[in-house]
Amino acid sequence: MDRRIRKSQEAIIEAFIQLIAEKNFEQITINEIAERANVSRGTVYSHYTDKYDLLDQCIRTHFVKLIDSCLPCGEQALFPTEAALHYTFRYLDEHASFYAAALANQGVPAFRNRLQAVLIRGFDKQMDMGGINKMMDKGILVQFLAVAMTGMIEQLVTRATPYSATELSGQLWALMERNQMVPPSAPLSISTKLF
Repeated sequence: MDRRIRKSQEAIIEAFIQLIAEKNFEQITINEIAERANVSRGTVYSHYTDKYDLLDQCIRTHFVKLIDSCLPCGEQALFPTEAALHYTFRYLDEHASFYAAALANQGVPAFRNRLQAVLIRGFDKQMDMGGINKMMDKGILVQFLAVAMTGMIEQLVTRATPYSATELSGQLWALMERNQMVPPSAPLSISTKLF
C-alpha cells in the first residue's frame, strides 16, 4: 500500500477514535473526522462509504488484532493457556484508547455486542458441563461468563480497576479453571469470520 494512503487512513482512524472518546457516535460527522484528520471529505469517502463503514472497519481490524494477540504461536483455542489470556489483556491495556472509547460510547453498541458474541461462542465450545457445572443451564452460564469477561475488559481499558493486566489475567484464569472453562486437551478453533 502506498505510504500516503496508509498515512491518510491512519490519520482518519486516529481522528475517529478521538471523536468517539469525546462524543456520542451518532453526533460525529464526516466533516469532523476529515477536519480532525487534516484531510478532505473526499479522502475520507475514498476509503470509507460512511461513518458506519469506518466504524465497522475499525472494529473488524481491532478484533482481528485482538484475536491474534490471544492466539500466540499459532494456537487455535480461545484462551488456550493462562499465557494467552495474559497476552490478550496486555494487548487490551496497550490499545486501551480504542477499546475504552468503543465500550464507553453509548452510540457504539455493535462493539460490545460483537465482543460478547465472540466470548459466548468461545465459552460455549469449551465449557465442560460436568462436575460443578452439571446442574447448571449451559446457556445461562455461558452468557453470565461472557458478560462478566466483557465487564472485566471494560474495567481494564477504562482504568477503572487498580489491577494490572497481569493480575487480572491471573485471577480470570483461576475463575475459568474453577468453572471448567479451560479448554480440554484438544484445542478448539475460533475464527476471525465471527467479525
